[in-house]
Amino acid sequence: MPIAHDFVGKVAVVTGGGEGIGAETAMQFARAGATVVIAGRTAPTLERTASAITSQTGSGCIGMPADVTDEQQCILLVDQVLTRFGRIDVLVNNAGGARQVPIRQFRTDKYLAEFDLNLHSAFYCARAAASSMMAQGCGAIVNVSSLAGVFGTMGVAPYAAAKAGLQMFTRVSAAEWGPRGIRVNCVAAGLIATEKAKAKWARTGFDEGQAVSGFALRRAGMPEDVAQAILFLAGDGASYISGETLVVGGGPQLKGMIDVD
Repeated sequence: MPIAHDFVGKVAVVTGGGEGIGAETAMQFARAGATVVIAGRTAPTLERTASAITSQTGSGCIGMPADVTDEQQCILLVDQVLTRFGRIDVLVNNAGGARQVPIRQFRTDKYLAEFDLNLHSAFYCARAAASSMMAQGCGAIVNVSSLAGVFGTMGVAPYAAAKAGLQMFTRVSAAEWGPRGIRVNCVAAGLIATEKAKAKWARTGFDEGQAVSGFALRRAGMPEDVAQAILFLAGDGASYISGETLVVGGGPQLKGMIDVD
């Protein structure tokens, strides 16, 4: 059974909330009683997801289109949420993505765009939301990173570097903003079987079974695995946790020198 979370009366904002981990996270917040705002670039996707969440949970969920790689759109997003609801209790910086290109073939503009999406967007949104959180004396920010930012992954160098930067931004912002009541934590997601990921695996011939054979838990993660970790870090159960990165990756991937049962 999932951990029982209580976000009744809280307002949660989830970037990249139209699909995948973001949509599942928004669903879980709504089930826990929160009013949820999902942000993303594609309005029809946001509308479909928000409608589904509202109908399935009975909690309010609305979509607010925003390109979070644009600083001004992040500021406008936060202003719109505050105007409509008067507060932001939780911010989940989930927007992200990676191009699979070797370093020597990476175009400079595409390389920089990876940082805009995976690192700078979190800075823009967190900074915009921090003032209102400080004014209310509390708030929780959860940044969504990746195992690529912990261990590195060849073929996605700027993504890995940006996600590593996101983890350090988490630590520093937690230290700066903690005295004002804001907790900042991070989730580093491993191999997660979102619908988009599964479609990509099918196109490229990626062998999921082979990939997970080295995981302690022998399976890919599901969006709800990451969502539950996010809710934990955003909730009262993690009230004395800040500046940390929680790995959600299926356990240690260790090789041994003998066979074990």
